[in-house]
Amino acid sequence: MTTTAAKGGPEAVAVAPAALPQASHLDRHGYLFGHKLEASLSPLFHNTIYRELGLKWEQLRLDSSDIPQFLSLIQDPKFYGASVTMPNKVAIMEHLDEVTEECREVGACNTIFVRERDGDDGSPQRRIYCGANTDVVGVREAFYQNVADPDAVFHDKPAMVIGGGGAARSAVYALWKWMRATKIYLVNRDAAEVRAVMADCTARGYGGDAFLVHLETVEQAAQADVLPGAIVACVPDLPPNTDEEKTARAVVETVLKKDRKGCMLEMCYNPSPWSQYTPVLSWLS
Repeated sequence: MTTTAAKGGPEAVAVAPAALPQASHLDRHGYLFGHKLEASLSPLFHNTIYRELGLKWEQLRLDSSDIPQFLSLIQDPKFYGASVTMPNKVAIMEHLDEVTEECREVGACNTIFVRERDGDDGSPQRRIYCGANTDVVGVREAFYQNVADPDAVFHDKPAMVIGGGGAARSAVYALWKWMRATKIYLVNRDAAEVRAVMADCTARGYGGDAFLVHLETVEQAAQADVLPGAIVACVPDLPPNTDEEKTARAVVETVLKKDRKGCMLEMCYNPSPWSQYTPVLSWLS
C-alpha cells in the first residue's frame, strides 16, 4: 500500500500498482471501492451470481481511498460499475457526471453505474458515470420488512443515528422521508462530523436545529424524552479507545437501556457482523 495526500484533506490510502486487482482475464469487471474491506461479503455475493449465470465477470476489492487512482481505473471499457463504501461515499460525489434524486438529496453515493450517451453534433458516444444511493431504500426496507407494525413503531417518534459519514446522511434521509421521524438524535465521536451532517442535511431541506440534535453527553441521553423508535448505527464495530469514543458508546448504551423499546439497524459489519451492542440488546430483550 502507498499513500497520497489529498489536497485540503486527510492522507488518502492508495494501492501500489503491483498490488492492484487484475481484470485482464475478465469480460467485465466492477469494484468494491473503500477502505478496510476484509469483512465485506459484497464480492462473494456478486461473484456467486455471475458464476451461476455463466458470466466471466467479477466485482474486485479495491481497498483504497485514493479518488484519482479510482477514477483512472474506471476508464477501462470493461468496467461496469462499483459499490462505494466508507470513506468514499461523499468524496466521490463531485467527480460524477450525473446522480439520482436520492443521491443528490443525501449528498452521498454508494453505487456507480455507466451509461452510454450520444455525443453532441453526431460525435461518438461517450461514457457517463452516474451515482446512486441505494442505502436509503435499504434502511427503510430493513426496518419495514422486519417489524410487525412499523408505522406504529416508527411514525411520529424520534430516531437516532450513530455516525457522521455518508451512511449517516442516508439514514437521516430515510428516517425523515419515509419513517416520519419527529426528531433525529446524532451520536458520534467527532463533533465536527456531526456539524457537517447537520449543515448538509439542513442545506438540502431536511435539517434544522429543532430536527437534528447532537446528543453529546450521557446526561442528555438520560432525559425522559430521548426515546427513539428507530436507531441506525453507521460506524465500525471497534472497541472505544479515545475519550470521545468512550463517551459516544456510553451515550448509545444509555439510550438502549431505557424501558421503551424500538428497533436498531447496524449498517456497518466491519470487522464483524456481530456487534458489541448485541450482548446489551440480548440482555435487554
